[in-house]
Amino acid sequence: MAAALGVPVPVENRAGADGVIGTEVVAKSPPDGHTLALVSVGHPVNAAFYRLPYDTMRDFTFISLTTRTPLVLCAARNFPASTPAELVAHAQRHPRGHVTFAGTGGVVRLAPVLFAQRTGIELTYVPYRGSTQAHPDLIAGRVDIMFDTVPAALPHIQSGTLKALATTGAARAPQLPDVPTLGETVQGFEASTWGMVMGPANLPPPVLSRLHAEVTAAVRRSDVVERHRTLGAEVVTSNPDETRSFVQAEMEKWGSAARAAGVQLQNAG
Repeated sequence: MAAALGVPVPVENRAGADGVIGTEVVAKSPPDGHTLALVSVGHPVNAAFYRLPYDTMRDFTFISLTTRTPLVLCAARNFPASTPAELVAHAQRHPRGHVTFAGTGGVVRLAPVLFAQRTGIELTYVPYRGSTQAHPDLIAGRVDIMFDTVPAALPHIQSGTLKALATTGAARAPQLPDVPTLGETVQGFEASTWGMVMGPANLPPPVLSRLHAEVTAAVRRSDVVERHRTLGAEVVTSNPDETRSFVQAEMEKWGSAARAAGVQLQNAG
C-alpha cells in the first residue's frame, strides 16, 4: 500500500485487552484515512465479552475483509472419537460435561459453545492463556478436544501427536484435504478467524473508495496470497457494504453463543 499511495504506511502494534486498546485509538481518530485498524474476528466477538469504549458498528467505517482462516477441531491421537459424529456419540454416553475442551477466549472459546448448541451435547470449558499452553494437556489427554486455528495445530497434527476431527471453514482446508468440514456433519456450521481493515466512522466517500482499492490490490498480490496460503489462510476481499453486513452477522452469531454460555460482560483492559 505504501508504494501505491506514495506515503509511508507504518504498522504499530497496540496490544492489550484482546485488541480493544488499539481499536479504541482508531475509533477516536479523525476520519481522514490516515489511521486504520487491521482487526480480526475479535472485533465483533469482543462485544460479547467486554464493556467497550466504542460502538462496534457505529464508530467505524468498514473497508474490506483481507483473510479467512478456519479452525480445526482436534484431539489427542488416542481419544476414542475420530469424527464429529463419533464425538457427539461419545459425549452423549458421558453426559454432564465429562467431555472437556480447551479454550483461550474469543472465537476459540465460542466455537465449541456453538457446536454444543447445534448438537445438544454438554461440554466443560477449561481456560488457558493461549493455545501453546493448552497443547501439552491436549496431547496428554488431560483435556479431550480443542478448537484451534489450523496454523497453530497443524505441526502437531502432521507429527501425529494430535488428530484432526474436522475443520470449520465453508470448504475443506487445503492443508488438511482429507479432513471433513464440521458443516458436513452439523449443517450450516462455520467458524473462522479472519482479518479486516477498517477506519474511523464517517470516512469521506473518495477516501473510502481509494483505501478500498489499495487494500484489496495489496492483499491480492500473488506473493501475499501465497504467503497466507502457507500459513493456512485464504485471501478474501469484500466491498464496504458487504464488509459491514458480514461484521453485523458475526456479531449476532457470536453474541448469541456467548449469551447461551452465560458469558458476563467485564471491563476491557
